Amino acid sequence: MRTARRTIDKREEREYNELQEISGEEFMPKYSLVVPAYNEEKNIEKVMKQLAQPEIADIVDVLVMNDASSDNTNWLAKEYGCAVVTHVFNLGYGSGLQLGYKYAIRRGYSYVIQMDADGQHDVCNIPKIYQRLKEKDDDGRTPDIVLGSRFMKGSTEFEVSFAKKMAFVLFRKMLYLATGRKIADPTTGLQGLSRKAVLYYSKYNHFDDKYPDTNMITQMLLLDFKVVEIPAVMHARTSGKSMHSGLKPIWYMMRMFYSVLAVIFRCKVLKMDAGAGRIGNGTPESNLFP
Repeated sequence: MRTARRTIDKREEREYNELQEISGEEFMPKYSLVVPAYNEEKNIEKVMKQLAQPEIADIVDVLVMNDASSDNTNWLAKEYGCAVVTHVFNLGYGSGLQLGYKYAIRRGYSYVIQMDADGQHDVCNIPKIYQRLKEKDDDGRTPDIVLGSRFMKGSTEFEVSFAKKMAFVLFRKMLYLATGRKIADPTTGLQGLSRKAVLYYSKYNHFDDKYPDTNMITQMLLLDFKVVEIPAVMHARTSGKSMHSGLKPIWYMMRMFYSVLAVIFRCKVLKMDAGAGRIGNGTPESNLFP
């Protein structure tokens, strides 16, 4: 297992170095928009067209993390001039995100916004997340994580299956019991992250390579990172195959259940990274989360 992990790490580093050579343009201080994609040729072209709108393109640089798609996802994304990294092997949704975080840190981005490539996340959410990441709350802190929620007042109606509804009820309850926080949509893939949160994720050895959802939100809350929710505009998938199709939701629920328990054990019993969300002010970045 360790040998396989080292092989993957070397591959990720090689892919990152290749990414550095994609553009010789001087870095502009925008947000990085990380878009994980796997076999999304029927959806990604529409998403790329929407992201090319001036009001979006002026505030984010798009990075598509192509997780070894066997269709034309890679080429369709490249046609729109955005940076694309293609995994040689299918490593999972979470692995693509974490490599995107590493890229954002090394390129000096202050914030990362992540959204899916299947067209469910409307691009109109991007400016809203962009603004919320910079707003201070009454405690004087800006958010470390902004969640785009499908289930808040002000969100568009979003239909989900009975099985998924049961999963949401379970995950909300687990998160509340562990943290005392009520999060309406703990599995949303639409998120904005501060540089501190991105730095932590990029270095975290237990980052879920498949489904970094409720487990990671639970962990960030327990470590005292500031997590907020805002209403979001979402659409039902119209083409392609979801990673939660077929019997996969059952496996997903079981995996997430035990993953959240593992997070609670690490944070509450072992006290790993306790208070990580509160450190950072005045601390050199190289000394954060060693």
